Amino acid sequence: MILKLCICALLSWGLVMYGMPKLIVYMKKISFNQTASEYSLKEYKEKAKTPIMGGLMFIAVPVLVTLVFCAGDLKNLDLWILILTFVGYGAIGFVDDWLIAVRRNNDGLKPLYKFAAQLVLAIIFYAVYQSRATLDLTLFGGKTLHIGILYAPFILLMFTGSSNAVNLTDGMDGLAAGCTVFALVPYMLFAINGGQTSIAVFTASLLGALIGFLHYNVSPAKIFMGDTGALALGAVLAALAMLLKRELSLVVIGGVFVIETLCVMIQIGAVKTIHKRVFPYTPIHYTFTLKGMSERMTVRMFWAVGVILAVIGYLAAR
Repeated sequence: MILKLCICALLSWGLVMYGMPKLIVYMKKISFNQTASEYSLKEYKEKAKTPIMGGLMFIAVPVLVTLVFCAGDLKNLDLWILILTFVGYGAIGFVDDWLIAVRRNNDGLKPLYKFAAQLVLAIIFYAVYQSRATLDLTLFGGKTLHIGILYAPFILLMFTGSSNAVNLTDGMDGLAAGCTVFALVPYMLFAINGGQTSIAVFTASLLGALIGFLHYNVSPAKIFMGDTGALALGAVLAALAMLLKRELSLVVIGGVFVIETLCVMIQIGAVKTIHKRVFPYTPIHYTFTLKGMSERMTVRMFWAVGVILAVIGYLAAR
């Protein structure tokens, strides 16, 4: 299996490395560029001409590679839940990115519509999943807790929360993609250890594609993943945690995304209640640049935290 996974990862990496420059040229040609928010820090407004929708490449490639290498396992329901989650949430992000690019502002898909679409997809995938799985929550240490009907809202929170959390984190060159790479590794290992070859193939293919994408996304970024990529990555992490019965591990393995989201929630709550900021700026990664840390150093620090949390999450949930 290991050889097969290496081939999938290398093939995905090669396809992205070959195809991404062509996508960058095309996106520049049709002027699908990043639009700077009026609330952005000054130095990030300079990135307004960077193309978006890089997520299209690392969505299409892993799906294609997985379908080829898992041709004999296409009746695997878990595999299709994983693929359709990835593509479905990517489609929501694509609509948002497309509206932003066409309108030349950040008024993409309305938040209510975006959340509703995310919720509907999560409900559909949960309905399919629960028809062949137990409604037990796997705790750290391997013990399980039967939570019955509470499992449904928990899974819906996982999908919508994780997809939006990665989206919030995607604010610096290479930040979200790099942290996702580290978060995917434990789930690939869980799949290998559990003999779930198709899920392992998909995860390895996605890892290869993301590493290829990072070549064009690290500072200075030549292309951004956009909501297309961010929503897809967040949702696929939730799907992996659900399908591999490691639900709670997502809080630790995806800890960088959790921290980013909690800081935003705390900031909003404080501003609305006590009319004061708790942090100089949120998402929290911007606070470090305001304090004098370079973007590259900030990203590397978050990557380091991501690696540590991924290791801790894996050891706790294996």
